Amino acid sequence: MNSSDWFQLLIYVVALVAITKPFGLYLCKVLDTNGKTFLDPVFKPLEKLTYAVLRVDPRKEHDWKQYTIAMLMFSMIGMLFTYVILRLQAILPLNPQHQVAVSEHLAFNTAASFTTNTNWQSYGGETTMSYLSQMVALAFHNFASAAVGIAIAAVVVRGIARHSTKMLGNFWVDFTRISYYLLLPICIVYAVVLVSQGMIQNFKPYDAASIVEPFTTQVPKVDAKNNPVVDAQGHPVLVNQKVDTQNIAQGPMASQIAIKMLGTNGGGFTNANAAQPFENPTPLSNFLQMLSIFAIGSGLTYYYGRQVKHQGHGWAVWAAMITLFLAGVLVCWHYEAAGNSTLTALGVDPADGNMEGKEVRFGVFNSALFATITTDASCGAVNAMHDSFTPLGGLIPLFNMHLGEIVIGGVGAGLYGMIVFVILAVFIAGLMVGRTPEFLGKKIEPYDVKMASIVILVLAWSILGFSGWACLNKWGAPDPVTHQMTDGTNNNGPHGFTEILYAYSSATANNGSAFAGIGANTAWYNVTLAFAMLVGRFAMIVPIMALAGSLARKKLVPESAGTFPVSGPLFTVLLMGTILIVGALNFFPALTLGPIVEHFLMHVGKLY
Repeated sequence: MNSSDWFQLLIYVVALVAITKPFGLYLCKVLDTNGKTFLDPVFKPLEKLTYAVLRVDPRKEHDWKQYTIAMLMFSMIGMLFTYVILRLQAILPLNPQHQVAVSEHLAFNTAASFTTNTNWQSYGGETTMSYLSQMVALAFHNFASAAVGIAIAAVVVRGIARHSTKMLGNFWVDFTRISYYLLLPICIVYAVVLVSQGMIQNFKPYDAASIVEPFTTQVPKVDAKNNPVVDAQGHPVLVNQKVDTQNIAQGPMASQIAIKMLGTNGGGFTNANAAQPFENPTPLSNFLQMLSIFAIGSGLTYYYGRQVKHQGHGWAVWAAMITLFLAGVLVCWHYEAAGNSTLTALGVDPADGNMEGKEVRFGVFNSALFATITTDASCGAVNAMHDSFTPLGGLIPLFNMHLGEIVIGGVGAGLYGMIVFVILAVFIAGLMVGRTPEFLGKKIEPYDVKMASIVILVLAWSILGFSGWACLNKWGAPDPVTHQMTDGTNNNGPHGFTEILYAYSSATANNGSAFAGIGANTAWYNVTLAFAMLVGRFAMIVPIMALAGSLARKKLVPESAGTFPVSGPLFTVLLMGTILIVGALNFFPALTLGPIVEHFLMHVGKLY
């Protein structure tokens, strides 16, 4: 933990503070139907044309139910579209590597993944997806799911800012304006910057390079239709394959990485994600990717404060987010810098830290910082393999997802998830002083608390329920030697349990990062992970939308001496306490069985 690392952390926080207000002010214009931006001359005609084609009246607003139905219909149709593209990619154009059709269960998993802004990948991007699938099926959802998240956040903010009304905006107008005026122009500029750093953007077939030491491996035998061949007992037949070349991936990468980061999507063009040199060529590209992950989410807190006419409240929410973020960075960084005590006892220099699974270009600090940012923000992009982190270093990305990823969070999702905790914090404060809770001039009633509680319970039910179910079953691929079904984990003991827990935490929290040790490309894992993603996105959005509708209908009440202030250090501390106690304690027993017990076992020489 040297001075240069501390300086990098300071630069990152300063840069984030510097862009928060400008992003927030611009979002105020974009999310206002009548707002004027400097891009109006370019996109206003296109916006009007879109409304005309879709037969949308931009002056007509929706109530929370109409808005939610429109969002669900759009998302489900988009998911079906992606599924079809993936199943047909073998006969579609822009497939120079002749990638075969994606299997039914993997196509379902991937379609659900990108629709929900999760971008979990049970596949290697460069070995599975054609350029058309990457650009049309996947990058489309990178824009669409990000726009949906921001739109839902805007509705929740309107529910707080408005009163005595049912109307909360028009989904089609919000989606159109966010796409045209925010995501598209920024990503065009961002992609050009990434290309300037050396990121590729082409339609070339892959290059083949001869490797220095050829080797032979065993792979499953497939027939002419690429289906696995099995023996009389139903076991996969293995054949020897000599490996003497390595494919160097090409393709339209920069255009996808820009929205991957800015929209907190995280799905990598390649399997190694942001650890791959083409996806993350330089220290500057690494810094910009980390900054862009937080950019819109941070700006939304300023937009929130401005819309509810209480900027101090917006900054208090931001302060809670950034404090939890810094705490996570410091813990993860500390344990990764400390390294593995068992290896230290064997003579490894502890000053090197834990470099397993990390790019030497980035080192311990930038790996820990990236891991914390990406799991705080439901992005899921990685520049190091979290499965190789120390037990407590790896606990931080997992813990961030258990918080609901509201520490800045995904674009839109972080803000509306945080507002749920704000409602609960105000409710708890009201109980402590014996008064009806009030929040920005509105009384918090039982219905509001029930909707907020459902959100918390859905997260815990999905993560713990699916993880427990997976632990009791063998959902992994058969062992190639014994042919026995496996649980799909790469390690046994508490680390193997953590791999399963991490997978369903990532899916439900719509993060998409993986511990990388679990082989999840099987029918059971793909289907259950897909359902966890859908639950984590839509089963949480519906009660949040109902909460927004309830808040919008309320009448304003004047502040009194008993009104709890929602700005300043006291509220920030209360909000963080609510997040940690109400949100995180549900998962403490599971964390104890996984990374915590593994940490103590590591110190007595037991590794997994």
